[in-house]
Amino acid sequence: MRSTARITAATVVAGALALGLSACGSSHSGTSSKNDGKAAQDASGPLVVAASPTPHAQILDYVRDHLAKSVGLDLQVKEFSDYVLPNTATEQGQVGANFFQHKPYLDDFNKKNGTHLVAVADVELEPLGLYSHKITALSGLKDGADVAVPNDTTNEARALDLLAANGLITLKAHTEQTATPADITSNSRHLHFKELEAAQLPRSLDDVDAAVINGNYAIEGGLNPAKDALVIEKAQGNPYANILVVKQGQENDPRVQKLVKLLDSPQVGQYIKDTFKGAVIPASGTPAA
Repeated sequence: MRSTARITAATVVAGALALGLSACGSSHSGTSSKNDGKAAQDASGPLVVAASPTPHAQILDYVRDHLAKSVGLDLQVKEFSDYVLPNTATEQGQVGANFFQHKPYLDDFNKKNGTHLVAVADVELEPLGLYSHKITALSGLKDGADVAVPNDTTNEARALDLLAANGLITLKAHTEQTATPADITSNSRHLHFKELEAAQLPRSLDDVDAAVINGNYAIEGGLNPAKDALVIEKAQGNPYANILVVKQGQENDPRVQKLVKLLDSPQVGQYIKDTFKGAVIPASGTPAA
């Protein structure tokens, strides 16, 4: 999931996928029936997982085609083109799980919609990185340098937290997910911040000393996150890791537990590395609080 302003459904979709009112392909978006709910909770039936097409459904397709049969898991992948219907379908029992979002988005969705969805595992992260056309190492960032950051709330906070984690600035306590330049308490290199739309950041590299760019936009701008980023977000324990989600009470469904183990496998980790070239990185484990 690409993080976007205020982590609302409309703006999140605008940052990553075209907003759709129906599921892709053969997926349906109507109100679930009681039979749908029972089927989703039937541990002897297939596990249907709602996912956005890239990279989430791609990863699940790999698991279905190469790994699921070895553990007796009948995995079905249902693609959705928006960031609301996968959660409502999971809540209503239309699907057994979903994979498209990070924990801050899930928490916000539950709060606003009265849903009862829980994260069961981290899977992958679409990391922010610091890039430059002018320097080749973080130590080369000069005093008074211009640094571009995303101008939306969530990504700007992530960008500033990345800079803080690498010793360039210090932020007020407990502002990691809401930070703006106003929350900077120490800026020893006197960095100047330029707030730009996330999609414009790769094109800004000739005009600034460095820029913090999302993995997907870095790839689109001809950058290789694994090789070109001066520093990059860590995956483990990152609250913005994309997660596998179920309705509360379904965490111990044996099908879900089989899928969690497969998503945490070396094969899936290698598939993510080989396929997405650093724009998506493995982030298996327990979701951050």
